Amino acid sequence: MSAVASGVALDGNALVFAPMQLDDIDAVLAIEQAVYPHPWSRTNFSDSLQSQYPAWVVRDAHQVIIGYVLVLCAPFEAHLLNIAVHQDAQQRGVGRILLDKALAIARGAQAEVMILEVRPSNQRALAIYRRYGFVQTRVRKGYYPAHDGAREDAIEMSLPL
Repeated sequence: MSAVASGVALDGNALVFAPMQLDDIDAVLAIEQAVYPHPWSRTNFSDSLQSQYPAWVVRDAHQVIIGYVLVLCAPFEAHLLNIAVHQDAQQRGVGRILLDKALAIARGAQAEVMILEVRPSNQRALAIYRRYGFVQTRVRKGYYPAHDGAREDAIEMSLPL
């Protein structure tokens, strides 16, 4: 079951949201591996789907997956687990569309706050989150794997809903 993203277009063509399916994981994993230096594994995605976390893909006019978002909803809060946009569709508003979707999911689950972690080195994502009103709540030391066995901190951010 898919739904056209209301009023949302890329290059004049409507984008289509659909719940992520196991059959989508190859395309999602290809995006993940292309955009993140330390990507999620196939198991991370399949486990999230099996746990029934809200997970959505967005497709372009050619039905190609160009982005995805996964959210964990718990009582009173939602956690943005993963969000990514295909390199060819970046800097065209798709990330904001996916973040809007994540926030809609959280509000629909009656969450009071959205929480996320982001690498300090991911300046584009940090800028988007700050524009949305997310604020830093703490730093998680050594949270992410980095090059040569090192670790990178995570900035935890939250947004009251």
